[in-house]
Amino acid sequence: MSKMINWGILGTSFISGVMADAIKAQGQSQIYAVAGRNTATLAEFATQYNIANQFTDFDALINDSLVDVIYIALPNHLHHEYVIKAANAGKAILCEKSLSVDMPSTIASLDAVKHNQVFFLEGLMYLAHPFMQQLSQTLASGVIGDVKSIRGQYCAAISQFVNPASLGALFNLGCYPASLMQLVMQQQFGNSVSQQYQLQATGRRGQDGNICESTAIVIYANGVQCHLHTAEDYGLHAGFTILGSLGSIEFTSNPWLPEAQGNHFSITLYEQDAQVVKVEAKGNGFYYQVEAVVAALESKQYTVPRPLAQLQDSHDIMSLLTTWHQAALKSCAENLTVKG
Repeated sequence: MSKMINWGILGTSFISGVMADAIKAQGQSQIYAVAGRNTATLAEFATQYNIANQFTDFDALINDSLVDVIYIALPNHLHHEYVIKAANAGKAILCEKSLSVDMPSTIASLDAVKHNQVFFLEGLMYLAHPFMQQLSQTLASGVIGDVKSIRGQYCAAISQFVNPASLGALFNLGCYPASLMQLVMQQQFGNSVSQQYQLQATGRRGQDGNICESTAIVIYANGVQCHLHTAEDYGLHAGFTILGSLGSIEFTSNPWLPEAQGNHFSITLYEQDAQVVKVEAKGNGFYYQVEAVVAALESKQYTVPRPLAQLQDSHDIMSLLTTWHQAALKSCAENLTVKG
């Protein structure tokens, strides 16, 4: 019988609780330790999830010899620091999205992972769910023909909860439609095409000065045209549509929060009735993310297969997000110039 895999969780935020629930529900690993700055919140979290070991020093948790895998649930701008520390300590790593907020930090993180040859996964948990496997299979079948255009949107009223240093909507929400667009383009056209694009964007700043809403137009070298939109200070709305030469795929449930039931998208051949594809599963995206990590560690793999993000995918997604962010900031500056 193999040793039970021990998780160490950095941070006691809402998302840490969601992951803790998933680890317990999946049942093939255990939460050994949790670290947090606020001792009261830390004690409450440890009690709620029956975690034996509490740390106020993140480095001490990382260097505990009994911790097998580190889950980094800290704000985006802190991710790279702890990815590097965990990699240097020889730990497997699950890091929440977005991997960082700039490319130098992203590259430093991924270089540390490669140098230390440790397991790494970016926590775009929806990619682990059978819902995305079904999408990949449907696209591969050729039912909608050649991909011509993609439209993705994710809005949620989270601005009052996020850390301003995480740099706003693009890195908190826009990463979802951006990563799914990247997956579709990569699987349909290969790595080289999925990295060749031009991007233009508009942006609006929120109360914290960050981009709180933005629209991007992405045009790939092969002619595929894409529209991405995100906002973090009103409403909850998720949408993703792929137009092909023969028909379309449209998500009619939230693609980024798949659950055990209620997951569906429609396939519509042009001028014909829609066919609804439903996907039922054992749990939500976090459940399957835990399952993927555990399976990889038990088989001594350093990564997990697509549709989950590979190291190069995490690099390419961050490159897209940072390009989008710079274009949105430029748009804001130009608007100020015009108004002035």
